Amino acid sequence: MSVRHTAVTPQAGGAQAAGPCGDDDCGIREVLDRIGDKWTVLVIVELSKGVRRFRELQRAIPGISQRMLTLTTRRLCRDGLVERTVYATIPPQVDYRLTAMGQSLATMVSDLADWSREHKDAIGEARRHWDAAHTE
Repeated sequence: MSVRHTAVTPQAGGAQAAGPCGDDDCGIREVLDRIGDKWTVLVIVELSKGVRRFRELQRAIPGISQRMLTLTTRRLCRDGLVERTVYATIPPQVDYRLTAMGQSLATMVSDLADWSREHKDAIGEARRHWDAAHTE
């Protein structure tokens, strides 16, 4: 999927599913898809610690490829969550920082991480009960 791809696939018969805004999803789906992406969350978390250069981001996020980091940072810049600064040096240096909007997202991601840590034992116990009751 390209960075510019925003089309929504219509349902069979051409009907669109009614979302929170009637027939139009108001762009909510696209925003939630972006912030729900695994790499986006990890980049946001890392940038919440401060300004990072590209290679610093890549080293700090295990498993992310150069291509995926490039796509992710480009999309975050396009969405206004990250600011990219290029310095006229040889070789060029590039750094990334969260915008004010990106900082507000980082706060929510941090709250979600805190919630996850607080409830991980209860979730693990619920899963064990579920699995025991639904052995097939």
